[in-house]
Amino acid sequence: MDYIERNYRILHERMIEQMEHSLELGKKLIDTELDTGFLNFIVKPLVKTFYDYWSQNFARNGTLKQIKITLDSGKQLIVNSNLEKDFDKVIEKNFPSYFKVDQTSRWCYKNNHNYDKLKEITKKTFINYVKEVINLLNIKEDIESYGDLCRVAFKSREEAEKNLMKQLHFTDTAIKVIEENPSMLNIPIGKKIIINTLRKGFEATKIELIEALNDTYNQE
Repeated sequence: MDYIERNYRILHERMIEQMEHSLELGKKLIDTELDTGFLNFIVKPLVKTFYDYWSQNFARNGTLKQIKITLDSGKQLIVNSNLEKDFDKVIEKNFPSYFKVDQTSRWCYKNNHNYDKLKEITKKTFINYVKEVINLLNIKEDIESYGDLCRVAFKSREEAEKNLMKQLHFTDTAIKVIEENPSMLNIPIGKKIIINTLRKGFEATKIELIEALNDTYNQE
């Protein structure tokens, strides 16, 4: 099953590329937020220090682990398991490790009444990711890039966008929960700035991903 290893490598590279881009975008948005707020010159060095520390020591490391857990879960279900019979079993086995390194687990108060809601959204996100990974890992055609994978897995741009919007819905819902309950964030400073950055980062990423679909399917 050389095609599975090939697709695994392509997906792994793509997911890491997206992670690095998201962290860099977050850094730029933090700077923008801090440059516009009254008295932000006082908190700017503190928030920037926190973001740099978080992105290097928690976000990057945690996301790398989540990428591996997601890809390995999909691969396991294709290679070593009965997909229909074992899907829920693999999810239940691997989700605790996935959630342990998720930013919800790290930076939200566990006793907050919305914590379990965020945990459930994270689980739905994980399930959707694994289903998408299975679909993409299973592509047997002769392909060379992530764009090739998408064009084979999703026969039209509309089908690919429907899949993308489903995943973005989970992220949007999670951010809304935090926007409505900022007190659930267990961070030392700049909660409003961090939340604004989350929202702006999501909206900017959404636009970029839709534009990437246009490129993939050669549409203006």
